[in-house]
Amino acid sequence: MAAHVLVLGGTTEARELAAALAAHPGVRVTSSLAGRVARPGALAGEVRVGGFGGAEGLAAWLREHRVSAVADATHPFARAVTRNAAAACAATGVPLVVLRRPGWRPGPGDRWHHVASQAAAADLLPGLGRRVFLSTGRLGLAAFAHLADLRFVLRSVEPPEPPMPPDLEVVLARGPFTVPEETALLREHRIDVLVTKDSGGTATAAKLTAARHLGLPVVVVRRPPLPDGVPTAPDVPAALELLGLPAR
Repeated sequence: MAAHVLVLGGTTEARELAAALAAHPGVRVTSSLAGRVARPGALAGEVRVGGFGGAEGLAAWLREHRVSAVADATHPFARAVTRNAAAACAATGVPLVVLRRPGWRPGPGDRWHHVASQAAAADLLPGLGRRVFLSTGRLGLAAFAHLADLRFVLRSVEPPEPPMPPDLEVVLARGPFTVPEETALLREHRIDVLVTKDSGGTATAAKLTAARHLGLPVVVVRRPPLPDGVPTAPDVPAALELLGLPAR
């Protein structure tokens, strides 16, 4: 049984995992947040905010705090965090489990275009539409900043920072959102193409259903690959099993 588990990330799965771990007597849980959101939601157990200083800094923290296992439940696109976690755990001998919700798959009627990066998504946009709903987060706007002829709508929890497209409207809101809400947003802004990352899960999938109903093309940025040999779990019960802690 792991005595001290470090949970990386503030995703829905990270919060569920922290709560499940905290329910086990004798298990200490520390959740680590990057600090990019000013007012994160409540988390079970202890919480730390901020980076570790790369793989070496994380390894030192694991040793200092006697961490027994690490659960990386960050966003599927938090590539640097996952890479550093794998390196730190390999250096310290601390077991690592990566919790990754399954990616999205297109259904009947979907018009999806898969690309490898946000830059590739930007290259594709002029041939797909003029009014773009960006659902890729506020940190990737630089990839679209040169597209002056397109109209962008970005939804974000917090305001973005430059560089960004010149014709950009920001909608500040925190999900999850329903299909009717997403449909209304797409119609209100007369969106004709959606750009999203393959985040997976149900919390942000309503926009894909709305796009299908409206017949809109969707540009989907593929996930970065995971480090080789890292144990992965698709959900919280599977992650608990890999950590040697049965679901309660």
